[in-house]
This record gives sequence, C-alpha cells and structure tokens, in this order.
Amino acid sequence: MISTVVWGTGNVGRAAIRAVSVHPALTLAGVVVHNPEKVGVDAGTLAGIDELEVTATDDIDSLLASKPRAVVYASSGDIRPDDALADIIRALRAGAVVVTPALYAFYDHRGAPSEQRDQVLGAIAEGGGALFVSGVDPGWGNDVLPVLITGLASTVDAVRCQEIFDYTTYDQPDSVRYLVGMGQPMDYQPPMIAPGLPTMVWGGQIRLIARALGVEVDEIVETLDRRALDTTVSTALMGDFEAGTQGALRFEVQGIVGGEPRIVIEHVTRIHSSCAPDWPMPPALPSVDGESPVISDGAHRVIIEGQPRIEVSVEATDENGNRAAGGNATAVGRLVNAIDWLVEAGPGLYDALDVPLRPGIGKLR
Repeated sequence: MISTVVWGTGNVGRAAIRAVSVHPALTLAGVVVHNPEKVGVDAGTLAGIDELEVTATDDIDSLLASKPRAVVYASSGDIRPDDALADIIRALRAGAVVVTPALYAFYDHRGAPSEQRDQVLGAIAEGGGALFVSGVDPGWGNDVLPVLITGLASTVDAVRCQEIFDYTTYDQPDSVRYLVGMGQPMDYQPPMIAPGLPTMVWGGQIRLIARALGVEVDEIVETLDRRALDTTVSTALMGDFEAGTQGALRFEVQGIVGGEPRIVIEHVTRIHSSCAPDWPMPPALPSVDGESPVISDGAHRVIIEGQPRIEVSVEATDENGNRAAGGNATAVGRLVNAIDWLVEAGPGLYDALDVPLRPGIGKLR
C-alpha cells in the first residue's frame, strides 16, 4: 500500500480524501490543514464521510519527515502560485510523488518558466520524487479526452474543448467574484482574463493537443466577451449579484495552425442561466412529468469537426448533486488514479500525454 498524504481540505481536498481512502493501492497516511479549527479533526469528518481514524494536522515538517510515498497537493494555487510551488518543492525534496492541479505552468511542463522548472527538477533529483499536474479544465477535459476522441475520426478539421458552467454552485467566492469578476462592475478587470493570462493557463493544453496530433502551432490567440446581468441574482452559497454587474464571461484560447484556429479551448461561464442565453449552453436535463427541460448547471464538451463530426459532453455530480463538486471529483480521480503508476515509473516530471488514463481496476463494487 502506498502511503499518501492529502494536503488541503477545501473543494478539491475533500474529494481527494474520499478518493484516497477507497483506492485499492493507497492508504491515507495524513491530512494537512491550515485552519486551526480543523487541527485534530478526523479526515473522514472533514470529507463528509465516516471517520477514517486519521486526524488532520498543521505540522507539515513532521508529516513529511514520516516519508509518505505520495502527496495529493489540494491547496489552491490560483491566488498564491509562489506559495503553492514552494510547498510542492518541499514535498518533492522529501521524496514524495506529488499530484496536483495547482501549478498552471506545469500542465505542459516543457513550456514552464525555466527558473521554476529547474527548481522542480532539482527537488526531484534531490528527493527522488515525481510530479504530475492535471485537473479538469485545464486537465483531462482538454488533453486526454479530446486526444482520445480524435482517434475515432477519419479526418480532423478542428478540435474545440468547452467548459460551460453556472458558477452559482461553485463555493469559492474569492475565485468567482474577484478572479473571474462575477458581480463586479463592467469596468473591473478580472485577473483571470488579463491579456496573456488565459494563454499562460490554457496554452499548455493547446500545445499538448498539438503535440499529440503531430502538428505545429503557429501562434496562440485570445478572444474575450463579457455580459452584464439584467436583474439581480440571489445565490444560496455566495449571496447577491447585482443587476448591471458582470454576469457572464466567454473567452477562447485559440491554437492557430496553418493560419486557422484549429485547436480551441473555450470557456462560457455564468452566474445565472438567464445571462447571455445566446451563448453555448450545457445539455438540458430530461423533462419530468411533462415539464419543460431544465438547463443543467454545467458540462465539459469536446467537439471534433471532421469526418464524422463528433461531440461528447461530460457531466459529473458529487456532494448531493453539485456539478462543481463533480468536476472537482473527476480532477481528483485523474490525479489519485495516477499515483501507483507514477510510483512504478520512477522519479521525473510528467504530463498528461505521459500518464495513461487508467481504468478503475479494483473499484467495481
């Protein structure tokens, strides 16, 4: 059994505890928390499941000194990328295999800044660990899934990956309100869509798809559109979003091949389905008792333009039907299911084209 630590117990960490605790090759060896109120609390309680007899700690030094074989780094790197990198380097120096969604620059590690890449490689050489960075979007929704589906086509004219989500269910106010800009005045500049930042976050996914398909990307281009709310929207998790403030956001990161946008990653994000109804929508839920179909909270969609045209939508739910939680759980599944493969593969820096998408061996209950 591979001793595994989960570092962080937020939206991703909760799912990670659940995934590690039931994985047939892993054993939960510890949980790192930063909130003093969580110290000493059972990991199962933090994850919303039965007690696991593993208590949370904020003593990172002692936990890493116990030499866990793997670390699921689940703390956010959205607004603290330097701190996240420092934490991960610390775990790598301790000899752990680290899996995480937190380092955007390392989704395609070949394109990561050389100084950061050298630090990670140095930590791997020192400790003998490994690093694999993945998620949903960026992650499997725009690397292994579209690459896999292109294998079903005779010809491929373009690859489009979409994340279409209503952020009402995404319980992370800092990211939703300030990073993405929902509920902010229309002259507010959301950091997530500052010029060049979408390319920093999703450009690696464009390059991974291009590398898998054997083509060269001439350049990466960004497009952007924003819409204001017509009426005030009240949400259960994040309060009110006022009329006239940003209610929807749409952007594309386009990989230009041969002068045309051939590999495209598109985000359509809303705080309510009534905003920008002319933009792409997630699939409608089946009607019940003759009522009109209801638009779902979100989906990840891959469209392969070619012969044949192929469209695949993936919808996931967790934590009582929450689609944001479902997306987090699939990201965790991709990472946690890679741990035993990474342990066998040995020290190194890996990307999504290196690490196979594993079947659920031993998980059919």
